[in-house]
Amino acid sequence: MKTPELLNYARDEWTRGAGDLRAIPSAIDGSTIAATGSDGLDFAAMLAHARDVGGPALRKMTFHERAWMLKTLGLAIMERKEELYALNPHSGATRKDGWIDIDGGALTLLSYSSTGRKKLPDAHVLLDGEQEPLAKEPGFVGQHIMTPKQGAAVHINAFNFPVWGMLEKVAPTLLAGMPCIVKPATATAYLAEAAFRIMIETGVLPEGAVQLIVGGVGDLFEHLGGQDVVSFTGSAQTANKLKNHPTVLEESVTFVAEQDSLNASVLGPDAGPDSPEFTLFVDEVVREMTVKAGQKCTAIRRALVPEAQLDAVEKAMNERLSALTIGDPREKETQLGALVSCSQRDDVRAKIAELTRGGARIVYGDPDADVGTEGGAFITPCLLRADDPWSADAVHDVEAFGPVATIMPYKDVDDAIALANRGMGSLALSMFSHDEAAAATFVRGAAAFHGRMLVINRDNAKLSTGHGSPLPVLVHGGPGRAGGSEEMGGVRGLHHYMQRTAIQSTPAMIAAISGQYVAGAPKHESPVHPFRLKMSEMELGQTFFSKSRTVNLEDIERFARFTGDTFYAHMDEEAAKASPIFEGRVAHGYLILSFAAGLFVDPEPGPVLANTGIEDLKFLTPLYPGDSMRVEITVKSKSIKSEETGVVKWAVEIFNQDEELVATYTLLTENTP
Repeated sequence: MKTPELLNYARDEWTRGAGDLRAIPSAIDGSTIAATGSDGLDFAAMLAHARDVGGPALRKMTFHERAWMLKTLGLAIMERKEELYALNPHSGATRKDGWIDIDGGALTLLSYSSTGRKKLPDAHVLLDGEQEPLAKEPGFVGQHIMTPKQGAAVHINAFNFPVWGMLEKVAPTLLAGMPCIVKPATATAYLAEAAFRIMIETGVLPEGAVQLIVGGVGDLFEHLGGQDVVSFTGSAQTANKLKNHPTVLEESVTFVAEQDSLNASVLGPDAGPDSPEFTLFVDEVVREMTVKAGQKCTAIRRALVPEAQLDAVEKAMNERLSALTIGDPREKETQLGALVSCSQRDDVRAKIAELTRGGARIVYGDPDADVGTEGGAFITPCLLRADDPWSADAVHDVEAFGPVATIMPYKDVDDAIALANRGMGSLALSMFSHDEAAAATFVRGAAAFHGRMLVINRDNAKLSTGHGSPLPVLVHGGPGRAGGSEEMGGVRGLHHYMQRTAIQSTPAMIAAISGQYVAGAPKHESPVHPFRLKMSEMELGQTFFSKSRTVNLEDIERFARFTGDTFYAHMDEEAAKASPIFEGRVAHGYLILSFAAGLFVDPEPGPVLANTGIEDLKFLTPLYPGDSMRVEITVKSKSIKSEETGVVKWAVEIFNQDEELVATYTLLTENTP
């Protein structure tokens, strides 16, 4: 049977690499499963196509339009995921391992689609923070905005998660409005190419939005510019080589790196062998050693244990590891599959040898044992032990990227902090403790060295996603050895692909630039009550101006009796006058909010379905008995939640009879789109 040939996707065409292609072996038995190459591609033209065709097309779309596009892509991956699961075992992964990669990748697209629709405006510009007044008089302000970079994002991905690793970069990049060129690792490029093909076949991606390189990148880096972004996942050695490329340095190309790290897990000082945390810790370390055969950038490499519990942990882990079934990942009973390739297995063996020479000893497993199917890249899980972790330098410097972890003792919490931080930066750290004081001390002492920290105990274990599971809404990355960058993190993930710019002008001009209502911008009176309008019929800046209502002393006293809020400022004239804030008794803040609702709410059923909350409430001027109040409520922004509902944010301003602002807040309502 002819070996399948992987194709590049360059300038919206599927293209075979020129000349002889490189064979990709199956991790199961070493047989060739695909051939790949990128010789002959015009990399300068690919970058130009992304910048000149893909970028403008994406920037014409709003955040919401791009979010709906991501939803289509995510659903397409889910609908055709069995095509990917059929290829998955050749990477050495079991079906359970593949769920993280394949389903996890699709769910990341869907998560970013939700983020875009719920948290971003239906606009082209992202407002970053609040206005800053720049003059004594209103009318001249500063506003930070973010717009898509006008270059191309080059994604260089690792072999261990060919689908998720691609999509966790693609999702924020496209949502930000920037085109991307994806370069998967050769060892698992067949999975990345299959998932990429599914996305192209949806037909929803604009021309030039995405391109794919299934071989080397040739002279691609020589054509990068200052508007481009490189997002890299892989070894520190390769990251350093790429980030120091002359063009990257000369053009100040944004470089996002997620690289090797010696992640740690800590058994709390309170967790004895009979505690739930002890069992949870042992199970998690074993799981992190064996999921994806330990080929995870977040996998636990260093397990820190109280001195008194070291022997008990070793015994418990040996029992768990000895019960594992190693073999063909296509078999249902297999719990530990293969490494991605025989060369990767050889590298892991070499790293284990470094660890043993550097002060650790193997207490479970044999890296040279012949296991699994003939010709495959299998290795037994190896547990090492370093009784003196302060003299065993290798355990803090050498990462065996496979089913390998080292247990080591610590004396007290301060010692645990110092050992954890000796890894010089990691993507993830977990602590298993029910002692809040110990956990608080540890996190405060170690947080600066770790991108993500998880404290697990008996109360949250069933809800937890586990030590090494990156989540789209949380940043993925870490300081120092881990690369010093961040990926994902909800809206934060978009920032790598956007430029922050400070705009200085009038509120009206900033509203025009951003396509969003901002405080102080012009308002226009709605011809009908805006609560009568569907979201699609609303215009930003559309305002309802209410009638006035006088607030008297009887209102204040009735509200106090009804609610039980008899705070002195509302009920005691002399005490109120004696305060440095009030001139006498004042209306309750919540009375003001309640009366405001009575002034602007349109009561009949209609497009406004529910009030879902308020944000940024500020009380600015006291309202005294006999004062009047009126309300201006303005359409501030609109976000689509689903095909049935969306959220409207309203800027609410309450004025007294002297046109002084009494209170301001943002009202959220759920509406019919």
